[in-house]
Amino acid sequence: YILPTCKASPMTTSVLDSCLNFPEEEEVILRYWKEIDAFRTSISLSAGKPEYTFYDGPPFATGLPHYGHILAGTIKDTVTRYAHQTGHKVSRRFGWDCHGLPVEYEIDKALGLNSREEVLAMGIGVYNSHCRSIVQRYTREWETVVTRLGRWIDFENDYRTMDLSFMESVWWVFKTLFDKGLVYRGYKVMPYSTTCATPLSNFEAGLNYKDVTDIAVVVSFPLRDEPNVSLVAWTTTPWTLPSNLALCVNAHLNYVQVRSVADKKIYIVAEMRLTQLFPALRSKKFQQGDEARIYEVLKSFKGAELVGRMYEPLFHFYDSAERRSCAFKVIADEYVTSEAGTGIVHQAPAFGEDDYRVCVRNKIVDVIMNGERSLPCPVDANGRFVSPVSGDLQGMPVKLADAAICSLLHKMGRLVLKESHEHSYPFCWRSDTPLIYKAVPSWFVAVETIRENLIQNNKQTYWVPASVKEKRFHNWLVDAKDWAISRNRFWGTPIPLWVSEDHKEMVAIGCVAELRAKCELADGSQIPMDLSDLHRESVDSLVVASPSRSGVFLHRVDEVFDCWFESGSMPYAQLHYPFECSEKEFLKKFPADFIAEGLDQTRGWFYTLMVISTALFNKPAFKNLIVNGLVLAADGKKMSKRLKNYPDPTLVINAHGADALRLYLINSPVVKGETIKFVESGVRGVLRDVLLPWFNAFRFFTQQASRWEIKNSTGNKFTQDNDRVRKSQNIMDVWIMASLDSLVHFVHEEMRTYRLYTVVPRYSGCVRAPLPDPDTHTSFPVALLC
Repeated sequence: YILPTCKASPMTTSVLDSCLNFPEEEEVILRYWKEIDAFRTSISLSAGKPEYTFYDGPPFATGLPHYGHILAGTIKDTVTRYAHQTGHKVSRRFGWDCHGLPVEYEIDKALGLNSREEVLAMGIGVYNSHCRSIVQRYTREWETVVTRLGRWIDFENDYRTMDLSFMESVWWVFKTLFDKGLVYRGYKVMPYSTTCATPLSNFEAGLNYKDVTDIAVVVSFPLRDEPNVSLVAWTTTPWTLPSNLALCVNAHLNYVQVRSVADKKIYIVAEMRLTQLFPALRSKKFQQGDEARIYEVLKSFKGAELVGRMYEPLFHFYDSAERRSCAFKVIADEYVTSEAGTGIVHQAPAFGEDDYRVCVRNKIVDVIMNGERSLPCPVDANGRFVSPVSGDLQGMPVKLADAAICSLLHKMGRLVLKESHEHSYPFCWRSDTPLIYKAVPSWFVAVETIRENLIQNNKQTYWVPASVKEKRFHNWLVDAKDWAISRNRFWGTPIPLWVSEDHKEMVAIGCVAELRAKCELADGSQIPMDLSDLHRESVDSLVVASPSRSGVFLHRVDEVFDCWFESGSMPYAQLHYPFECSEKEFLKKFPADFIAEGLDQTRGWFYTLMVISTALFNKPAFKNLIVNGLVLAADGKKMSKRLKNYPDPTLVINAHGADALRLYLINSPVVKGETIKFVESGVRGVLRDVLLPWFNAFRFFTQQASRWEIKNSTGNKFTQDNDRVRKSQNIMDVWIMASLDSLVHFVHEEMRTYRLYTVVPRYSGCVRAPLPDPDTHTSFPVALLC
């Protein structure tokens, strides 16, 4: 390993220098590439060749690139360079994801904003101008790092999701889906970030699960016709109890009515879940036959016998004559099991997906007739209790209210049991705060109606590793749910849908020309001709005259697109299709021949690409895909700037070189979807075991060639003669050429199947390939000069 103190020896001047500094030599090459404009020259030289299409997933520029980005960039650069070298034209545009929670969260922190109301008071235009100001904070640093890594990609012709051309194509995508009947408005219980004040999609909720310890309680619900007998329900979310409207059982399970020996109270619980009601049954000291000292079974029956029985509400917040006519009763559903809890599940339809479904089916709530007001949801956009919840609970964040609610239940005599419960719980991927589940009105893409097409289109794609496609991704598609594409935020592409107050009239706008034709300002004046932006501050004030009612105007819906909808629209929006790019030209670039990102994009970008392309054209958006695993710190933990548990990438490159880092990453299991613990010594090992032997072999070769030229009395210079080598009967020549041919064939085969992880070991093996000695039947290492 050459120490960094050695002076660089440019290959163009003195490859015989025994002291080569790889990082400095790379800098020399980069300057040469810049001098001759190597990347753009290579693109121009490939004009007229078959197109090889590559989509680059857009990163956020609000942070600096890390090893995950470097890994993905190395994979992309390796494959696209190979495609170019095998006779293809490969356009490579860098892209930027400019919208969404990452940007808004940074601005909220910087400005000390804690609620939606504060943003509205400031003004959406002012707020969005702050977002725009930081959205490309680190673009220069990104370009510096990516260029230093030797990656060839076009930064000058990059695409940005906040540009009008990109946003206009996103509008076209939405209108096309809307016209196909694939967009609808509905109430759905969704993962909800109280910190960011917006719902998240199911795949976003799955990005950040943590093991937590929450309060779990068993609560009593006295029957109205038998006040001395109580149903008991178990929950890990006590904060949802003020919104209780029903209790759910399984009609086919066995239930028992038991009397507690300790306090003589009578409870109804699933027979298989007596252990939840009486923890003594779980004790190591408990012995068979001790049940009589803990409880007495009074009767047993099927859950069906409980259906329809009324009980006393837990709180008075939603206790009214109107509610009592349809709520506070027992209903049944198959989702209730005997595997956990008491076999009786408390129903808060605004805060549970199954709760909502079961309560709507049993007419406990009627959102069709009564809309949102039929849902008991005393929680505001920031996750705080609001009216009708009163007293000390009002204004309290719900995730901090469990203890206070337990105290109230204890005073009311309704708290049967309180204990700690460890479980896995979703956190917001952006703010790292606990999510809640909350019913919110949202705009959905009807993914479930095209689910079978998604599954079939997935079969047309090729993945490395195949197991991710066939298992993880396939299973996600099989259970794909309708996709909530709306976000109650500000910095994003506005959903181009104008609706009447009763939502009976809807007009979708698909382009700027249609916007000018159908919209006007609220005062009746026309849209300015110099309209150059489609963000909320530019379009929220526009109205559309009702197509059927005179004097009635439609207003734009309040939401913006989920940024995943934008990135999933990238194949069309980066080309400004169908506006500046014709269908003929577009079809040359769609589907993409190749994409690559990390395993976490299985439910992210890979999914949204597949959904939108299937909905638009019923075909996948890509043909070939490499899924890389996660790059962890040396201690096996997630890399953290706060913990500083990983070396600065720039320092590693400066010490060992970009080639060593790139080879280290693509020669690891991370290229086939597995994890890797990053250790700097591994990069040093690549330099020692691969790059230095390569260089030394080449230096040895040039030395021998120079020696031959000096000793050659004819004054001839050494020149390569492939025909002579092929005809040679020298065992060394025969062996070297056979090994070289085998290597070339192997590399082509493996690159054609995108198995990058097999190539470097084979290269490395050739560097120190064992040459057989026919006389001694032993072998010695020799380097192949390929």
